[in-house]
Amino acid sequence: MPQVNVMIAGKAYRMACGEGEEAHLEGLARLYDEKIGEMREAFGEIGDMRLHVMAALMVADEVHELRQRVGRLETDLAATQGNAGATDRRLSEIEDRAAEALVAAAERIEGVAKSLIPTAVG
Repeated sequence: MPQVNVMIAGKAYRMACGEGEEAHLEGLARLYDEKIGEMREAFGEIGDMRLHVMAALMVADEVHELRQRVGRLETDLAATQGNAGATDRRLSEIEDRAAEALVAAAERIEGVAKSLIPTAVG
C-alpha cells in the first residue's frame, strides 16, 4: 500500500492510501492545510486543536452545502427529464393524429379521383 508524506499546519504526517490515490491525498491535505491557514489568519494563534476543529467544521459545512446543491440539481434534472418524457409522449400523440389525418386525406383524394375517371360502358 502506497504511503504519502503530507504537511498540515507545519507538521509532517505519513499517510497510507490506495494505489494511484497519492496525488489526490496530497491535494486533500493541501486543501485542509489552507483551511487551517485561513483560521489562523482570521483568529490568530488559538491552539492547534481548536484550529483543526474549526477548519474541519468549515470543510464539513462546505461539504454539506455542496450536497444540498447537488440534491437540488438532481431534483431539477429529474423534473427536466420528466418534462422531456411528457413532451415525447405529446409529440408521439401529435404524430399519430397527423398520420391518421394524412390517411383520411389520401382516402378522400382517392375517392375524388375515382369519381373523375369516366366509367367504361360495356
